[in-house]
Amino acid sequence: MGLFDKLGRKPRPGTVRTAQDADVSHLEAFAASRTGVEGFVEPETMTTATTLVLVAGDGEWTRRRVASPKAAFDLGRRLGLPVYDVAATGYPNRMREWTAARKAAGEPRSQ
Repeated sequence: MGLFDKLGRKPRPGTVRTAQDADVSHLEAFAASRTGVEGFVEPETMTTATTLVLVAGDGEWTRRRVASPKAAFDLGRRLGLPVYDVAATGYPNRMREWTAARKAAGEPRSQ
């Protein structure tokens, strides 16, 4: 539960949302329930905290906030997943192909 949840308030517009326990739990569950999962760390921006994209072997993917790039690499190490800096490697083609197939079928693109 985040600070704003405890206080019963929402963060002000324009503030960067940080990672929550539920974000890490989601990433752990995704990795545990799929094969061939790799991680891709996305850098923090003015409006978005650092995020970790997990991509399964079939291209299915999910994105969640993480506390820092170090936290993303540590999570990957703990889960036994290779994790890459997306600025250096880009996204895998299977991710784009999975997204395109879902879009063509009218399905949601990610979780």
